[in-house]
Amino acid sequence: MQNYLLKNCLLVNEGTITATDVLVKNGRIEKIAPNIGTDTAVTEINAEGKHLFPGVIDDQVHFREPGLTHKANIYTEAKAAVAGGVTSFMEMPNTVPNALNLELLEDKYTIAANTSLANYSFFMGTSNVSADDTLKANLHKDKICGIKIFMGASTGNMLVDNYNTLDKVFRESEMLIATHCESESIIKENYEKLKAEKGELSPADHPVIRNVDACYESSLMAIQIARQYNTRLHILHITTAKELDLFGNMMPLKEKRITSEVCVHHLHFTADDYATLGYQIKCNPAIKAKENKEALWKALLDNRIDVIATDHAPHTWAEKQGGYEQTHAGLPLVQHPLLLMLHYAKEGRISLEKIAEKMSHAVADCFQIKERGYVREGYYADLVLVDVNKPYTVTKENILYKCGWSPLEGFTFPAAISHTFVSGHLVYENGVINESHRGQRLLFDRN
Repeated sequence: MQNYLLKNCLLVNEGTITATDVLVKNGRIEKIAPNIGTDTAVTEINAEGKHLFPGVIDDQVHFREPGLTHKANIYTEAKAAVAGGVTSFMEMPNTVPNALNLELLEDKYTIAANTSLANYSFFMGTSNVSADDTLKANLHKDKICGIKIFMGASTGNMLVDNYNTLDKVFRESEMLIATHCESESIIKENYEKLKAEKGELSPADHPVIRNVDACYESSLMAIQIARQYNTRLHILHITTAKELDLFGNMMPLKEKRITSEVCVHHLHFTADDYATLGYQIKCNPAIKAKENKEALWKALLDNRIDVIATDHAPHTWAEKQGGYEQTHAGLPLVQHPLLLMLHYAKEGRISLEKIAEKMSHAVADCFQIKERGYVREGYYADLVLVDVNKPYTVTKENILYKCGWSPLEGFTFPAAISHTFVSGHLVYENGVINESHRGQRLLFDRN
């Protein structure tokens, strides 16, 4: 494996920005210090004026393989991820077949080992009738990121609305449970009422159907069950101001038993954007009114919300056309989350240090990922070098998703990613991708 010496970078790590050199050797960070010299053969990279971040860890993506590969696959979406500085991902179980047992889960790990340019982990899924198979993940909790429960509609047979199933999984899980929280009964009632009133629905109806109450009631239920059993619960993609009262910031993240996540599209878009983007930004849970976006930002910065993710969920362009009932929910985002947050840093909304915390450090702490998420000597060299003064515009030509489109097309970021290292391998350099190495399976430090 090639070794690298990054000279004169501005390291954004653990709450500080420090001018330093970083030596990468045998896939790991060998040394962090000013003016590093070395007798061994290294490839030197002049990083003067550029910022070095720990690689982004995206704890929620849908890469669609197996079974839905007309939309995306692990190879294409991981390639897009590393181009965007995402060096590790955790992928959801609502593929086809649904990953509801260890055998099906390991099939996905095998695909990733052969094709993924980024590091990877996969959630074990559950359904109303598969709790026993789901809980076998306890035997492999050092090798699986967590259990995913859809407490709202999902692909296939993965809606879990049976209280006995929820009770059993929450009671017996020895690992983190991640939940999609929306009340199916409230959504159904809202849909039927609005459909009767209007007949034909529009994109702007989506946050009315999947409203604040649908999210709040489901999140409250998950938290109540988790508190009953002291379950390690992580609620995904929070979208409402009302839900934020359910989360606290009075203890360090590593001590929390209940944590939360916000996705980049809920920090960027509001319900006003349906007028121009329509079903491109239809997703579950829905993008809501602008007062929710402002509340999400506040909670992110005061640590009631713990991590930033994408919920990358690609569909073909054709699948995003048609009426309300026909268009698929989800949007592709994994190539641009770091750049989007750097846009908000430029606007003064968030600091560079906070970006590193919420997109890397906190994700590693939340999931107890082993030797990643920080730029530390001895850790794996998952690194992203950024030029914060080089604008980058999203175009059809530089979108790497298999689906070929992005709701951010035409948007110009104030920064560009120049280099991405995955486990010490330089996988992305100024638009060129090196596919000679594959990412590694994430491991977890759980007792």
